Amino acid sequence: MPPLIQTKKLCKVYKETGEVLEILRGVDFNMEKGSITVLTGASGSGKSTFLNLVGALDKPTSGDVVFNGENISGFSRRTLNRFHRRHLGFIFQFHHLLAEFSAFENIIMPARIDRRNLADSKNRADELLEVVGLADRKNHLPRELSGGERQRVALARALMNKPDLVIADEPSGNLDEKNAEILKSQILELSRHFGQSFLIATHDMQLAEIATQRYLVAHGNISNL
Repeated sequence: MPPLIQTKKLCKVYKETGEVLEILRGVDFNMEKGSITVLTGASGSGKSTFLNLVGALDKPTSGDVVFNGENISGFSRRTLNRFHRRHLGFIFQFHHLLAEFSAFENIIMPARIDRRNLADSKNRADELLEVVGLADRKNHLPRELSGGERQRVALARALMNKPDLVIADEPSGNLDEKNAEILKSQILELSRHFGQSFLIATHDMQLAEIATQRYLVAHGNISNL
């Protein structure tokens, strides 16, 4: 079985006001299906840059990103949009929920954008609300939810279209200790019981403890821990 993600000699260079910033320097990386893969490292080390390249939110300066055996580096914009909708879910430090929509409506949004069957999508959204423990909060707007509840809605939204991979950039970074623990437990549960793959960048060492694969990002390279 091929890796879920494989990068080959992945490089990212930024040029700003005459200065060349080499963020990633020929990174070779493998991530297995069903794993919780965690990237740690100092701020500015390139963790978010790497996630953006793997998630096809940015293009590498050189090198390749292979997803499920398919090289996504040369995808057209239209193909990338479909790839994002059907294969990836994203969670960020700040939940980015739509303020005028309820928890249920935020969760179901990816399925509506992908024009999936409405009845099936509603059932899926209700199922996910149960999974993240928010079934009784489904009609609440984001402003009526706590920070931890908002991030759990964001987790459910990321899972809506049954993605192959959930990419999470500092998902517990804006949470208190109690809610960070809840989020960690839910990620672990989803991985164990549903085989969901997660690629997580974090400074949270408690969250990093659940990793099945753990890497350090430093000096433009990624090394196994």
